[in-house]
Amino acid sequence: MKTGFIGLGAMGAPMARYLHAKGLLTAVGNRTQSKADALAGELGVRAARSAANFADCDVVVLCVSLDADVLENVAALAEVLKPGAIVIDHSTVAVETARRCAAMLAPHDIAFLDAPVSGGVEGARNGKLSVMVGGEANALERARGVIECYAARITHMGPTGAGQATKAVNQVLVAGINEAVCEGLALGEKLGLDPDRLLPTLMAGAASNWFLDKRGATMLRDEFAPGFKSAHMLKDLRIVAAIARDSGLRMSTVEQALADYAELIERGQGEADTSALIMLKRGG
Repeated sequence: MKTGFIGLGAMGAPMARYLHAKGLLTAVGNRTQSKADALAGELGVRAARSAANFADCDVVVLCVSLDADVLENVAALAEVLKPGAIVIDHSTVAVETARRCAAMLAPHDIAFLDAPVSGGVEGARNGKLSVMVGGEANALERARGVIECYAARITHMGPTGAGQATKAVNQVLVAGINEAVCEGLALGEKLGLDPDRLLPTLMAGAASNWFLDKRGATMLRDEFAPGFKSAHMLKDLRIVAAIARDSGLRMSTVEQALADYAELIERGQGEADTSALIMLKRGG
C-alpha cells in the first residue's frame, strides 16, 4: 500500500522510517518543510508541499500535536485522496475531533481511524508502540499491515472516538504514576538513599512501572531531554479533564497533574520531559 506520513517529530520520524524499511513509504510531510525535505532526501521518497502530493496514497498517517492540526490536514486530504483510501491519526486529540474527522472524510468514501499510541519515543524508535484504534473494523484490517510496521500491539477498541477515549484513560494512569514516582524519588533523595541501590530495589517489587524504569535514573541526574514533553502532557490532561467534567467524574489526580504541569510550563520547562516534574516535588 502506498503510504504517506505527516508529522515528523520525535515520534513520527522513526515511525516513518519503519514504513520505509517495509517498502511502504511514498511521501512525507511536515509543518516545517525542511524536516520533510531532509527525511525525503535521506529515504528517497517524495517531500510533500501540499495535500495534493498525497493524492496517489492508499493510506495517509498523521502524527501531529494539536486538534487544529489534525482537522486542517484531514480537511485538505478529504479533497485529494481517492475513494477507498484510509487516514490513520496517531495524534492525541479529543474524542469529538476524531468524530469530526470521520464525518469530513465519509462523504468522499475515505475511512478514518483514530489510533493514538502509547510507548513514548522509545516505543517509536523500537517499533514497539501500543496502538488503540477507533473506527470501522474492516478499515483497520486493511490498514493493519501499515500499523504493524511500528506497533507491538494493535487493539480495536470500538467505533470512531474509542481510540481517543482509551488514550484518555491511559493518560490518567500515566499522570498518576508520574506524580507518585516523582514524589517517591524526591523523598528518597531527601533521605539520602543511594539511587544505584534504590532504583533496582523498587523495580524488583510492586512499585515497578515503565516511568520508573525509563526515567528514574535520568531524573535523579537532572537530565530531562524528552521523551514526552511536559507541554504535550498538559495538552493531553486538558482533554482528559474535559471528558471527566462531561462524565461527572471526580479526578483529583488529574487536577493535581494539571496544576503541576501548568506550573512547570510557567517555569519555562514546557519542552522538558515529563520527568522534570521532580523539580516541583523537591520543593524548590
